[in-house]
Amino acid sequence: MKRLFVTLAVVALAGGWLLTAQATAADPELVGAPKCKTCHKAKTGDQWGIWETSAHAKAYETLASDEAKKIATEKGLGDPQQAAECLACHVTKAFLGGEVKVSAKGKYVDTEGIGCEACHGPGSAYKSKKIMVDSEAAKAAGLQIVKGAEFCQQCHNDKSPTFKAFDYEKRWAEIAHAVPEKE
Repeated sequence: MKRLFVTLAVVALAGGWLLTAQATAADPELVGAPKCKTCHKAKTGDQWGIWETSAHAKAYETLASDEAKKIATEKGLGDPQQAAECLACHVTKAFLGGEVKVSAKGKYVDTEGIGCEACHGPGSAYKSKKIMVDSEAAKAAGLQIVKGAEFCQQCHNDKSPTFKAFDYEKRWAEIAHAVPEKE
């Protein structure tokens, strides 16, 4: 009887570990903007081209500028490309809190700046074309839709040392990238 109890306890513990491992594996992971490029080209609204030419795509790069280095020095932050205070608005992973995992199968790197997943959430569960062709399935798999001015103002606010007035409507028009209606 004791042996049966021990066996059941081991099976129960192993099962619990498996459930935990499965839950962790199901957590969404960053795949990187280049994974989005595959489908989001000119034919589908050129979301990639719009992002690639935006300041968001160059957000990390701007932290290497003389101006960014000067500001970081004045604030006692050291290298702006390493300072958490700077990365929070210039790097997707840091913006999302830094706890999100990066997919081993993805192409995410911090140097992409503020990529697609900063606004749309980690893409590992919704990135496939099979899911993305159905907007409801994509949302169910974790695709987030930009939440408006309040969302953007998490970074575009007077806490930024280079902040200038933020006109959401104007700035949104610069980066808007809707998917065209199907014919």
